[in-house]
Amino acid sequence: MSELTLNVIRLGLLALLWAFVFSIVGALRADLYGTRVLTRGSNRRPEPRAAAKAPKQSRAQRQNGPTHLAVIAGSLRGTTVPLSEKGILIGRNPECTLVLTDDFASGRHLRVYPGQDAWFADDLESTNGTFVNQQRIDTGARLVLGSQIRIGQTVIELRR
Repeated sequence: MSELTLNVIRLGLLALLWAFVFSIVGALRADLYGTRVLTRGSNRRPEPRAAAKAPKQSRAQRQNGPTHLAVIAGSLRGTTVPLSEKGILIGRNPECTLVLTDDFASGRHLRVYPGQDAWFADDLESTNGTFVNQQRIDTGARLVLGSQIRIGQTVIELRR
């Protein structure tokens, strides 16, 4: 084998080693600092996925029912979000209405939306699941005033 071939192999292995080191550093950075949150440029809200199956509430029902979500446990404790007729998207993505910093939350974790006589919640195929009053939910879980929603270490409650 010529000396030129050996040098090319050495440089190739060195480049491969550096690529491996950079990939490890990138993975560690993502684990330590989490999802990068960007400032929203507009007040765009995601369209509800199942708007057709959930008719809007009447004004009287909205006045007597819950009006906002309050974070009662987790890193965002004390945060409140008003409920909207368009629904609320919760997760780690910057596009969400309530952006969580919980390591156990998915990018688009949960959607809370109004129904005919109550609010409902859909788990958006999250990795770690969503629990309403200690029961794991999938789609169409009915929420009432005082319902507690747990996403990882974050607990959210429906309040008036």
